[in-house]
Amino acid sequence: QVQLVESGGGLVQPGGSLRLSCAASGIIFRLYNMGWYRQAPGKERELVAVITSGGSTNYVDSVKGRFTISRDNAKNTVYLQMNSLKSEDTAVYYCNANRVSRYWGKGTLVTVSS
Repeated sequence: QVQLVESGGGLVQPGGSLRLSCAASGIIFRLYNMGWYRQAPGKERELVAVITSGGSTNYVDSVKGRFTISRDNAKNTVYLQMNSLKSEDTAVYYCNANRVSRYWGKGTLVTVSS
């Protein structure tokens, strides 16, 4: 059974930082492209960042220079380091594993507010 479990969300002030983690099980993690998506209230889910099985990364323009995606294949975990957070980053953040099949975590809420 595939499981993706996100953690690290919470309430943070504008300008602050958070580090999200996603622990994967039930898949050969190193073979999967891993991504972070987010969905803000009333908006569609959007891709935030992706890291391929080979380690290449890509980001949505709105987070470039502020967010960093990384992976630790030994720990079956993908991370999203989020710096200089803005109120518009408030959303539920979802972990995604993609190869032939696609899997989703249940999400972790990030709230950026003073």
